[in-house]
Amino acid sequence: MDQETKRGLTLIAPPLLYALALLAGPLLAIFLFSFWTQDYLTIDRTPTLANYAEALTDPIYRTIMLRSLWISGAVTIATVVLAFPVAYYVSFRVAPSRKSLWLFLITIPFWTSYLLRIFLWKVILGYNGVINSLLEPINPWIVALGQRLGLEWDGLAAPLYSPEAVIITLSHAFAPFAILPIFVALEKIDRNLLEAARDLGENAVTTFFRVTLPLAMPGVVAALLIVFIPTVGDYVTPALVGGPNGLMIANMIQTQFLGLNNAPMGATLAVVAMVLVTIIALATVALARRLSGGR
Repeated sequence: MDQETKRGLTLIAPPLLYALALLAGPLLAIFLFSFWTQDYLTIDRTPTLANYAEALTDPIYRTIMLRSLWISGAVTIATVVLAFPVAYYVSFRVAPSRKSLWLFLITIPFWTSYLLRIFLWKVILGYNGVINSLLEPINPWIVALGQRLGLEWDGLAAPLYSPEAVIITLSHAFAPFAILPIFVALEKIDRNLLEAARDLGENAVTTFFRVTLPLAMPGVVAALLIVFIPTVGDYVTPALVGGPNGLMIANMIQTQFLGLNNAPMGATLAVVAMVLVTIIALATVALARRLSGGR
């Protein structure tokens, strides 16, 4: 190695070792724990695949894992679909001198505590919350319409403590994370390409789908991953607004570690969740590259 290479390795060695200690170390510990067993406070370090067999065959774990993926997928789709028009408007319709103000307004939710936002959604989604209070005057008409259609429905039901409440709350919490990468991708698009498409006979709709959307796909993919990956591992929101039918895999992992004193099973569930999320993320990136023509 020449002197510059040695100097470069010397410079990056401390932060690299620091990152490995903080990131790879805990992941390796979790991976090792998943092959052990525990009886209350006694850990048996004999390697075994029993935890993985139980995690993949037990219907409770399978149901919770599928529910977590479904909720996270719904949150990701809803967030990105709603975030794209906002990012598009700020990028293409807002004057350059006012874009900073709009970005500032988008990041305002970060100013408040995450727990505070969750409790505010509990107030909004509760039975006596804002949504039910607004719909209460038309509740008799809705019930009558349901009866005419042959539906057994007793009236308004609060969305609180349900998977829908988790989806709504997480979609609001992660909206800025989806808006910002899409906005950055839209800002990088050369406006001359859009004018060229219009000169070649494309209308506004076809220009969007054939030029704007493919060029913005890196930002869309980034938004999908930024929202999907952390929502799978979220346990605070499902615990506060999800109820029994809205709990996710992170809540089960927490229960295994802290409630049942079964750290190896909790580690196994964490490894399984990470593997599934990695597979889905790679599949999403590959699909997006194919849709955008290999960009």
